[in-house]
Amino acid sequence: MSRRLISTGSPFEKTAGYSRAVIDGEFVFVSGTTGYDYATMTMPESVEQQTRNAFATIEKALREAGATFADVVQTRYYLTDAATADELFKVTGEIFGEIRPASAVLVCGLLKPEMKVEVEVTARVRVR
Repeated sequence: MSRRLISTGSPFEKTAGYSRAVIDGEFVFVSGTTGYDYATMTMPESVEQQTRNAFATIEKALREAGATFADVVQTRYYLTDAATADELFKVTGEIFGEIRPASAVLVCGLLKPEMKVEVEVTARVRVR
């Protein structure tokens, strides 16, 4: 079994001591991902758009690992306000409505005040 790290190239990954994703054997562990728009380095206001941006980043990491959303077996969502769950679910339902991984939603504080949602996934890559 091999272990490989996936990086977005952000210097923060080295500073904070983490990888965007870690491939360990057939599993891909994607770190908590917030909704920054990396093209503009801005954070959108809405939970829906932050969630879409987070999933775009996650999808790139999964693709680099040889996985897709269909390989996701577990998700964890962190929201700063339970009242915004419907915005989150609009996006997660589009992506995982048929896949239906095990899931948890937690309401908590996040690192910066503009962050409203953070998404973390685990995938298992199967031989295709």
